[in-house]
Amino acid sequence: MSNKIGLVVLILTVGICGQNLQLHYDFGNGRHYVTSTLEMFKPDDCGATFWFVDIDYNDGKSANSASLAYWEIARYITLPFLKNSPALSKLSATVQYNDGLNIFGGFGSVWLGGMSYPIDLKIITLNTDLLYRHAEKQPGNFQLTLVWFKSFFENKLVFTGFMDIWRQENFDGDAGGTDAQLVLLSEPQLWFNVTQHLGLGGELEISRNFIYAAGAAWKFMPTLGLKWEF
Repeated sequence: MSNKIGLVVLILTVGICGQNLQLHYDFGNGRHYVTSTLEMFKPDDCGATFWFVDIDYNDGKSANSASLAYWEIARYITLPFLKNSPALSKLSATVQYNDGLNIFGGFGSVWLGGMSYPIDLKIITLNTDLLYRHAEKQPGNFQLTLVWFKSFFENKLVFTGFMDIWRQENFDGDAGGTDAQLVLLSEPQLWFNVTQHLGLGGELEISRNFIYAAGAAWKFMPTLGLKWEF
């Protein structure tokens, strides 16, 4: 699980700070374990900082202790020299870092840098990052990230999520090591806000080529979850 909450879009729009803790039970094939996600987004005079930490609890022992940890941090930097341009005033620069490990070792660090721009589709806004991606032991490549947030019924129902698309060399583990794939990962979430702080809902992880050497088959991994807004 790798969450980029659509609250990013809301916060970029209204300028508030948000943190939340999510607990998901994963019903995906071969999963059936709990994942926790802690997220924070904080704007300031120069832009905004967003980070999250995922932990899977699936070590196979009786208490199912932590078996995987993954985190991402992203810094968005406003460009004041564009503030007088109606078309470009919302454009910002971004620098990001991803890393993690499981019981077999580290995943390898990933550095990303590029530009971010909110695309207004009228019915929904897509916060769009176009990034140069440098993963450990990989040549430089690209990544496209889309993040969205849409609330209904006076914020009682919230549809949020993200989609990442990137290119990666030899992700299917072919013997020649010359193949390359497009990796897609998306996690749409739907939440019903029971109170100001408590949400009930879940997500559907949709992926292709995301699981190493698993082939190009589409994967669909649903969860049920609880979310607490601080």
